[in-house]
Amino acid sequence: MLLLVASAPHAQELEPRLYANAPVGLNFAIAGYSYTTGGVAADPSIPFDNAKIDVSSAVLAYAHSFAAWGRSAKFDAIGSYSSLSGRADVAGQTQTRDVSGWNDPRLRFSINLHGAPALTLRDIRSYRQRLIVGASLTAWVPVGQYDEQRLVNIGTHRWSLKPELGMSQAVGPWIVELIGAAQFYEDNDDFFGNRTREQAPVYSVQGGGIRLFSSGAWLALFATYYSGGRTTVDGRRGSDFKDNSRIGVTFTLPVNRNNSVKLYANTGVSTRTGSDFDALGIAWQYRWGGGL
Repeated sequence: MLLLVASAPHAQELEPRLYANAPVGLNFAIAGYSYTTGGVAADPSIPFDNAKIDVSSAVLAYAHSFAAWGRSAKFDAIGSYSSLSGRADVAGQTQTRDVSGWNDPRLRFSINLHGAPALTLRDIRSYRQRLIVGASLTAWVPVGQYDEQRLVNIGTHRWSLKPELGMSQAVGPWIVELIGAAQFYEDNDDFFGNRTREQAPVYSVQGGGIRLFSSGAWLALFATYYSGGRTTVDGRRGSDFKDNSRIGVTFTLPVNRNNSVKLYANTGVSTRTGSDFDALGIAWQYRWGGGL
């Protein structure tokens, strides 16, 4: 039930157990830290060559589980503050950048459409997962740090929406998940010298296995593939079509009834254009309410 709080670009996230059946009425407060290095920026449409960019992020998040039309649902909000430092060749020119600021906050509503009825903490003790089908909608709000005179920023200066559909199947002590998504971008009409940049949708698929342990800990091995996202600046089409893949691992360990800690790492496997990076992170979760 922990949120993934990496500051990785949007379509490249690896987030296991998003559609787990959480008891209604629970609240989750999360604090975390993530570090990414390589050709990474908040805006995944910027193509880099010879990139060496480091981003450190402090993350705060809140989530609440509730009942919606008899099904289990969740709302979460994630905010982060990042420090970016590095250099890269962009369009044949070397660019350097050192900047700190807030990322665009993320808001998400998710609901389990099948196999995960809304249950109290007491009732969920007898619940056994089989097949869960869920959906979510995530929005990125463009209020993060942005300077139209600089190519690399922490915020993106545009709205973004990501609808998603996922399936989660229990097989003994394992859970197998498959998630498909598409991310759509508003035009940035104040891009790098008062130009207009459009971006085509990015389509992604994510899958993997999660091993559950009797102690309440779990280990997830996941992979994602994403494609699309070609940009157009003032009508000029870019050569930045993406056809990339990543793998990652996540481990969550309960500390006590209210607290748990999460470690995660992911790296690129194949990168055709831009955003080839490695990421490490840790998060602490505190939960309350719902009869705990």
